[in-house]
Order: sequence, then C-alpha cells, then structure tokens
Amino acid sequence: MTIFPPDPDFEALRLELARLRAAQGWSYDELAARSGLARRTLIEIEQGRTIGTLKTWHALAHALSTPLDELFGALCQGHAPPRREGD
Repeated sequence: MTIFPPDPDFEALRLELARLRAAQGWSYDELAARSGLARRTLIEIEQGRTIGTLKTWHALAHALSTPLDELFGALCQGHAPPRREGD
C-alpha cells in the first residue's frame, strides 16, 4: 500500500508572501529590487498564476529576512508537517 503525502497548500504560501510583503510596507517594485526578481514574477506568484522555483523562494526569503522553513511552513496549512525521527 502506497501512502501519499497531503497536497501542499500553495494558496496559503502565496498569501503568506503577500502578508510578509504588506507587513514590510513594500510594493511589488520594492520587493523586486530587494530580491532581484522581476515585478511580473512577484505578481504572478501572489495572484496564483505560477508557483515559482526554489531559487525564487530562496531569494524572497532572504529579501524578507524570513527563514525559508518558516515561509514554506504555510505549505502544510491544514495538515501536520512531517516530523523528523526522534521528534
């Protein structure tokens, strides 16, 4: 029997990005300048038209001074994240 993990909540991830950007008071242009990403990329991620690459999210985490694991924690909204052995 194969047990598949729950689906990641990409909606929660994009909303977390929007929340973090708003908390900084940054426009798309400001976040683009700080992350090195295109303004269009940020808009498409926040509007749910694309997911972005790991490299994109890494740049966003650094620009927002947010640990990547905290940012990606939103993916597990609605279900328990996986645990390490011994936890």
